Amino acid sequence: MGENKTMDQIHRGLLKKFHTLCGVLHMTEDQKKDLLSSWGVESSRDLDQHQLIDICAKLSEMVNKKQGRATLDQLRKRVIAAIGSWLRATYQSQGINKIKGIACRATGYDDFNKIPRERLYNLIATFNNKVKDSQSVDSLTNAMLMQSIMGGSKGEA
Repeated sequence: MGENKTMDQIHRGLLKKFHTLCGVLHMTEDQKKDLLSSWGVESSRDLDQHQLIDICAKLSEMVNKKQGRATLDQLRKRVIAAIGSWLRATYQSQGINKIKGIACRATGYDDFNKIPRERLYNLIATFNNKVKDSQSVDSLTNAMLMQSIMGGSKGEA
């Protein structure tokens, strides 16, 4: 008896998610009916849990594309690229384990794949900014050095 109650709660939660995602995508009633008929049902309540999970995953993907949000895998790849770029800029050795270790230490997570979306965005921005700042400082110091070598500097830059 308890199992059916739990299954009903899961089903209700999936139905709610389905309708929320349809709302986020601004789907009309006709669009919802077309979607449901492609699954061989007339009502979302007629979908089983597996079907709802599949539909919700596809709708979530559509929402992410619509909102321009990268998938977690894409964000992880961007983190790897950003940290790798910083390692190259600082003349350090690179390796996937080292990069993942830096990301985990920076966020306090034990598992690279458990780092949440917002923290991934933060890592990307932080390491990209570190590289840009380093490049700016290098350009400035090189210009100042050239200026002092050429003897043209009487004041501060």
